[in-house]
Amino acid sequence: MASDPILGAALPVHVGRQPIYHRTGDVAAYELLFRADAGAVEASDRSSFATSRVIVAAFSDFGVEALAGNHPCFVNVTREFLVGDLPLPFEPGRVGIEVLADIEVDDAVRDGVAALARRGFQIAVDQSGTRPGQEALLPYATHAKIDMLVDDEATINIALSRCALYPHVQLIAERLESPAAVDTATALGFQLLQGHALGRPRALTATALGPLRLRRIHLLVELNKADVDLDRVVSMAQTDPGLALRVLRLVNSAASGTRRTVSSIAEAVMLLGTRQLQQWVTLMVIADITEGDEAALTSAATHARLCRLVAERRRLNGDTAFTAGLLVAVSDLFGLPVADLAAELPLAGELREALITGTGALADVIGTVHVYRAGYAFDGEITADMLDAIRWSNAIPA
Repeated sequence: MASDPILGAALPVHVGRQPIYHRTGDVAAYELLFRADAGAVEASDRSSFATSRVIVAAFSDFGVEALAGNHPCFVNVTREFLVGDLPLPFEPGRVGIEVLADIEVDDAVRDGVAALARRGFQIAVDQSGTRPGQEALLPYATHAKIDMLVDDEATINIALSRCALYPHVQLIAERLESPAAVDTATALGFQLLQGHALGRPRALTATALGPLRLRRIHLLVELNKADVDLDRVVSMAQTDPGLALRVLRLVNSAASGTRRTVSSIAEAVMLLGTRQLQQWVTLMVIADITEGDEAALTSAATHARLCRLVAERRRLNGDTAFTAGLLVAVSDLFGLPVADLAAELPLAGELREALITGTGALADVIGTVHVYRAGYAFDGEITADMLDAIRWSNAIPA
């Protein structure tokens, strides 16, 4: 992974992915799993942090399409997500919810699962036919998972009888560790199959910017006010390159339920809405416990601010120029061509023209800033703008 001496290096993000197969052999869905590093073969953490990290990474660092293609996928969630203490800020559809067997099912959990089912979420209940509590969730489930490694034949038959009372529920035989276990599950009538005999979890890696954690806490405070100042929210988002990039990605992902092009971070915030943005920032604060390179991220924000100031002196749109400058800086941080990064995002015409084809007045602004920051040219006006940009990017919102 390439790095820029000004911006530093990108941080890796990992998600485990294990296929769930139709009995015909075709992939039916994927289960997304927490992985602490690229070499991890199992989850080292099953906490709310782990769930948050997987959700944020799936939607904003990888993109659901990159992880699962056209297939649905399931995310393991903890009690906090089921009872509403932590948000599930994505819409029902591509991503479903798996209720793990170690969650104690009480009235709050049952009511929470029922509410999620009413919202339209696919819900897989782990060991639903063998654990008394999980059985109470079957009326709301779309899938029931039965452990073929731990449970004996008598227990599995009891589980199948219980699940048969809910014909709308598809059965998943999990932890199939041998060809013989696959044959047994098929003979018992399971529609879906999962286990090492068919496909082991694979750790996938993407790069993501580390958090400006204090700024996100301030942003959370702002978003939770009764009278949210949207201009202030936009300003705070713009000082956090990692968050700003995620907001742009989220606008055009399955998380937002919309397909739109945007010309600025301000427009993206407006389109996403303060409530959904608050939910995503909540998860990011939980998920992003890895320390980022604060100096590198501040430098990226400075670059974006400088593009805004130069553009505004040329009577061009400052918001659009800020977004362009941010994406140029982030692409350097990722070690990627900016055109490749821009191609992944829902950008409107002027931004696409500048970043992908390198043409137009906005591209001239980007070029001017690049030449100045590389030390190839001196310009008194830009020097004044640069000092302004440095002061701005180092100002923590109060």
